[in-house]
Amino acid sequence: MQTSFRLSMLLLGPLFYTQGFYVRRVIPKLPEANGSREGNEGQGTPLSLLILGDSAAAGVGVERQQQALAGTMVNQLSQDYNVNWKLIATSGHTSSQLIEQLQNHQAERFDSVVISVGVNDVNAMTSSKRWLANLATLTELLQKKFHAQHILFSSLPPMHRFPALPQPLRWWLGERAKHFNRLLEQFANNHAGCTFGEIPYTPAKDLIAADGFHPGEKAYALWGRFAAEQVSEQH
Repeated sequence: MQTSFRLSMLLLGPLFYTQGFYVRRVIPKLPEANGSREGNEGQGTPLSLLILGDSAAAGVGVERQQQALAGTMVNQLSQDYNVNWKLIATSGHTSSQLIEQLQNHQAERFDSVVISVGVNDVNAMTSSKRWLANLATLTELLQKKFHAQHILFSSLPPMHRFPALPQPLRWWLGERAKHFNRLLEQFANNHAGCTFGEIPYTPAKDLIAADGFHPGEKAYALWGRFAAEQVSEQH
């Protein structure tokens, strides 16, 4: 797979660069969702939850956090748990930047962590070796510094379906995203306390936000319910 990536980049690199420059110019810069990034909701068994990651974790594509991943998850989990939750997410962050952010954050305790990361690594040409190394570092940080009992790595989205990306750039980034997902699933399967969550997205166009790149409200609802179920299974 890496050979085919390198060959594609060699043959189509100038076109990918031109298309990437065009996409960065024309895609609307949507803000992160407004609203609280921590709280305590519900009654029942105590559950401390960290939602962590990039622009998708930050709710880019919807107006309010209640419509985004964190809000959807907390709304569902609070029906059975007393959820003490926090969101740490920044648009544009790669796995390396996420590690740096966690290293600079004060130590806390979380039962479960849900992570959204990888799209920016695909765009930034992070190597497979670096991707796996960063996954290991993230896991160690979360388990040792934040005492995470369960880490759910959400799958990268289907970039080959992003309408904002022109062909063949869409195809190429989509293939890289699929490759990163395979590596992520293998990593999670081989590390205690980690699971891989393949979000059951459909090809429906109304799942995508107005920028043609980020999740829309329906996608966040689907993702949030799925992630909440995965967390519940571990507690």
